[in-house]
Amino acid sequence: MAYRWTTASAAAFGALLFAVSAAPAGAADVTVGQGESIQAAVDAASPGDTITVSGRHRENVVITKDRITLRGVPRGPDRAVLRPPKQPAEACALGGPNDISGFCVLGQGNLATGEITRQVEGVKITGFKINAFSAFGIIAFGAKDATFRENLADHNGEYGITAFNSTGTRILFNRTRNDGEAGVYIGDSPNANASVIGNRSSGNTFGVLFRNAQHARFVGNRLNRNCAGIAVLADAPGPAGDAVVAGNRIGTNTRACPAGDEEPAISGAGVGIVGGHDVTVVANQIQRNTPSAPSPFAGGVVVVSGLGGTPPTGNVVQGNLIRFNRPFDIVWDGTGAGNLFDPNHCDTSSPAGICPSTG
Repeated sequence: MAYRWTTASAAAFGALLFAVSAAPAGAADVTVGQGESIQAAVDAASPGDTITVSGRHRENVVITKDRITLRGVPRGPDRAVLRPPKQPAEACALGGPNDISGFCVLGQGNLATGEITRQVEGVKITGFKINAFSAFGIIAFGAKDATFRENLADHNGEYGITAFNSTGTRILFNRTRNDGEAGVYIGDSPNANASVIGNRSSGNTFGVLFRNAQHARFVGNRLNRNCAGIAVLADAPGPAGDAVVAGNRIGTNTRACPAGDEEPAISGAGVGIVGGHDVTVVANQIQRNTPSAPSPFAGGVVVVSGLGGTPPTGNVVQGNLIRFNRPFDIVWDGTGAGNLFDPNHCDTSSPAGICPSTG
């Protein structure tokens, strides 16, 4: 029997994940208004403190302390907005002086090798608009149990909200739009244990990208008007998979993104499993994903070998509504073992016979 996941189910699950115990005795509540420094408040904070932010701020913010909560005013005239400063903090210029990010949640480690010597734990960021940074809206590196909830990350040069070399990341009920690459990105995390729930991601290259990472849940998201809705990407450089993609609405991902140094042209992909393993795709609506330019990964659900030749294995695509996608609702290149595609409500497939209408 096919699983059924409703919006109410996703909201309840996200609320459960977000629930935390009461603040420890002595934890402080600090307010930061327009014209005041968020970074100064973070620098003065102790683990367990909550910093409530209102107004517009031109700065980037580095968080290296455990259990810091940043709570922005989410709407109205006092809405918390973060935009790039004229002189960014060096620690948040990951990759170079022109690669500026908004919020940087940083453990201790080597950015080049990904080796983590100390994780930063329990950081929460909620209620902010993070706009126009040249790199990332929010980035976690070496983070444990970070929560990013109900933020808007838009028009950032690379990723909207991303976590690298991290575990237990929760990305809940955010909006990411018009970011240069991925709206939501989990990467370089062999034990990611990530939860990506109830987000809306549109106008990006990828709505969601899961690369070189394992163990995650992608539930109740709406992914549309990207070049690809969600991609599980192996061989970049390691394995990717052991993930659940359930109850999402993935449609009209028709944008065309040209080929780059590490990836081919992308357009019209709903769900792409590229060399991934043990990905369960269930109870999703995947419709009207049609390429607007030539792409080797177009289709409703595309299951193919990785760019380095790793075959897709153990993937299950069942109980989905997959219709009106081009060139096919389901595309499988025939490689790999243990991939299952039945039953789904779909019409076209390559090879023929996967969908009831192509038997």
